[in-house]
Amino acid sequence: MSLGKVSVNNLNLGQGAVTEVERYFLFIGPGSKSQGQLVPLNTESDLDVQLGIPPSDLKTQVKAAGLNGGDRWACLAAPLSGQMTWQDALTKAQQQGYSVEAVVITTPVTTAAELEAMNEAAIAIGNTYGRRVFVLAAVAGIDAATQTWSDYLTASKAIVEGLAAPRVLAVPQLHGNDLGVLAGRLANAAVSVADSPMRVATGAVVGLGPVPKDKDSIPLQSATRSELDKARYSVSQTYPDYQGVYWGDGNLLDVVGSDFAVIENLRVADKAARRVRVLLVQRVADRRLNSSPNSIAVNTARLMDPLRAMAKSTTFAGQVFPGEIEQPQEGDIVITWKSKYAVEAYLKLRPLNSPKDLTANIALDLSPDASE
Repeated sequence: MSLGKVSVNNLNLGQGAVTEVERYFLFIGPGSKSQGQLVPLNTESDLDVQLGIPPSDLKTQVKAAGLNGGDRWACLAAPLSGQMTWQDALTKAQQQGYSVEAVVITTPVTTAAELEAMNEAAIAIGNTYGRRVFVLAAVAGIDAATQTWSDYLTASKAIVEGLAAPRVLAVPQLHGNDLGVLAGRLANAAVSVADSPMRVATGAVVGLGPVPKDKDSIPLQSATRSELDKARYSVSQTYPDYQGVYWGDGNLLDVVGSDFAVIENLRVADKAARRVRVLLVQRVADRRLNSSPNSIAVNTARLMDPLRAMAKSTTFAGQVFPGEIEQPQEGDIVITWKSKYAVEAYLKLRPLNSPKDLTANIALDLSPDASE
């Protein structure tokens, strides 16, 4: 004999939205106020109140980022005292649970070892917290009192020559606030993480500092920018007879031939990884993920959902605004059981084509008019 029982349970199917980390950057540098603190900022923040009235490189870069970041721009700032290091601030932010897409370190580096340390810190964050970040590092601009542009190129190339730091993007402070300008351009919500900072349709950069000159009073030339770009630095650029200053590639200090030589490729891969990681966490010790054909099919489809969302396009006024990647196809996700308790998933992303080198060929048609 028994008594009847009725229970109703809420089943969590893991279908909710994931908090977006993209476009939220942590700025670290010496400051005169709020030292040792983590200060959230947005477009309405008074930087003199939050970061202090005296000028600082941190405040300069944050201001430039805000000008270029659009109306939804926000960031986290970590002003340093004289005794603190950027490692201290980064560790504190991670321990307090702040997830950011990028870390912007405003103190200029002078050696390859400093850039290597930044890359190692980014990798360590991934290993420890499962968070994916990249680093924007400042490199000093030209010393107009002592250097020619040739001297500056030689010194700048020496810093990154032979260096492999695939999660670091180095920015020469040619105009004094290049780092902040690029950080804001990358964080602008009006464009996709799949867009290169080179994208002209994004608009000209805003608030870039004055054009620098060398000790012989020669202003910055496009040839100098080109050489810095070849050395894997990320620099601004102009187009003759086209108004405004724009940007070049967001070059990462990765090895030759890497799939992640430019920032947009790394950002789409990291975004997909963040979404997929949440789905995998939800499936730990869940018997609904098993080696049966039905389970493999169901979970393959579920792991494909973030990729479908990233690939979603919008048609408006006769124009197609593409998603961040191409639509995933059958076979782009494969689930493999390594053992009874270990499973691996392989995912393939296809970034959309984006032209960076455009050429028009014009020919004359001098044939007689058939109507004559």
